[in-house]
Amino acid sequence: MPEGHTLHRLAKLHHRRFAGGVVRISSPQGRFADGAALIDGQMLTQADAWGKHLLHHYASGLVVHVHLGLYGKFTESTAPFGDPVGQVRMRMIGAGRSGEVFGADLRGPTACEILHESEVETLVARLGPDPLRRDADPDLAWQRIRRSQRPIGALLMDQGVIAGVGNVYRAELLFRHGISPHRPGREVSTGEWGELWADLVELMQVGVQRGKMHVVRSEHDHGAPSYAADRPRTYVYRRVGEPCRLCGTTVLHAVMESRNLFWCPTCQPC
Repeated sequence: MPEGHTLHRLAKLHHRRFAGGVVRISSPQGRFADGAALIDGQMLTQADAWGKHLLHHYASGLVVHVHLGLYGKFTESTAPFGDPVGQVRMRMIGAGRSGEVFGADLRGPTACEILHESEVETLVARLGPDPLRRDADPDLAWQRIRRSQRPIGALLMDQGVIAGVGNVYRAELLFRHGISPHRPGREVSTGEWGELWADLVELMQVGVQRGKMHVVRSEHDHGAPSYAADRPRTYVYRRVGEPCRLCGTTVLHAVMESRNLFWCPTCQPC
């Protein structure tokens, strides 16, 4: 599932390409036809993101809310535009302030729906602070973590605690700070939390800038290849059974609250 940096990167792209201009919206697949009819021909005023949620704000006050889920993806294009290929839930075509015409086809999202601003406020109220937003307050997350007996590995993935963190950032962040994912939140110190948050902000900002996660420090970025040909190296994520890049201990795997978990028992002792 795409993590928060992907949605923020999309929001920046869509704001740059479409904001300030009229956007033609259709639903070739048909599943978003009613919603498309409500906003077709309106001006997009802003595209932004909160955690894993993409929000397109229109001049009428209506908002398109997109959650990509496991399979959702935007395909960006420039004119001339061909016929839609595959199950396109939403097609956007428009020119923003630059005057250049762009298109974007959305396929396979978990959610693509029309919300009113009040409903957006309700959605955001359920989410924790987003490390990529300037208005993020890390203390809101810390107040939940410091009182919880749940493991920190589960709390980091809880979108109501922190918005935008997924499995890769969870695994790699805890490794970088030598914290076992099984440690209860209430046993994480104030100092450790401050370091975790600062590092998370920096890592996710790199993800927005580069379009890919880069989580391995430069001095460790060598040796065994990544878990996939088109991905940067990781310390533990999807490296079960392989030696730790720092100590050589076998990387372990477990399932925590229905999500795969990876860690080094030596570098991240309980």
